[in-house]
Amino acid sequence: MEVWAIQRHRVIRRKNLSYCTMTTLAETKEVFRRADAVCFDVDSTVIKEEGIDELAKFCGVGDAVREMTCKAMGGSMTFKKALTERLSIIRCSREQVNKLITDHPPQLTPGIRELVERLHQRNIKVFLISGGFRCIVEHVATQLSIPLHHVYANRLKFYFNGEYAGFDETQPTAESGGKGRVISMLRERHGFKTVVMIGDGATDLEACPPASAFIGFGGNVVRPQVKERSSWYVTSFEELLRELEKI
Repeated sequence: MEVWAIQRHRVIRRKNLSYCTMTTLAETKEVFRRADAVCFDVDSTVIKEEGIDELAKFCGVGDAVREMTCKAMGGSMTFKKALTERLSIIRCSREQVNKLITDHPPQLTPGIRELVERLHQRNIKVFLISGGFRCIVEHVATQLSIPLHHVYANRLKFYFNGEYAGFDETQPTAESGGKGRVISMLRERHGFKTVVMIGDGATDLEACPPASAFIGFGGNVVRPQVKERSSWYVTSFEELLRELEKI
């Protein structure tokens, strides 16, 4: 195991997975309070469900896809491999995706609307960085008054007749480490000094660094390896709201 000290973080590399922890819980909370930008994962964080699992269930292949999602979120296979294999099973049409959003819109996690409002009131920029699908994530962003240009997610591709044609593999969120690349780009583009990543999965954890801090979220699903490696792990957005009140 190799250890480096970077910006008051302890960064550890194990089995090709990078993750960081602040040296103390108090430091992580301090970074959150003074953040320039907060980036949220979407599936099982901002919303209660995993979008790809809901799409698979809607298309009648839920069980096969759900097991692969667990492996992907747990870090036991690369995200791109898991995404490719799951979509090859689902093979959703444009019509099915649109009908899913209409008939079963994503359900916001309790407290997220209030938290995003509070962050906006404090002029903290909010971004959604998701390994899910942009067509679903944009619907979530609209509900939370997050600008669509603050959304980074994967894009499904369809043929002219609406049949599934794959996904845009050039998007950074299509690969493991992609969320970190998005955060690096945001820091460079906007000059952010302090960026916090909040999420439930391994792809969120590995985004720190370049994120200044990572906060694990277990309000919808608890992933043990993420909980163990998070210096601050919350199960309710109320905990983050209370921390902002200390400013």
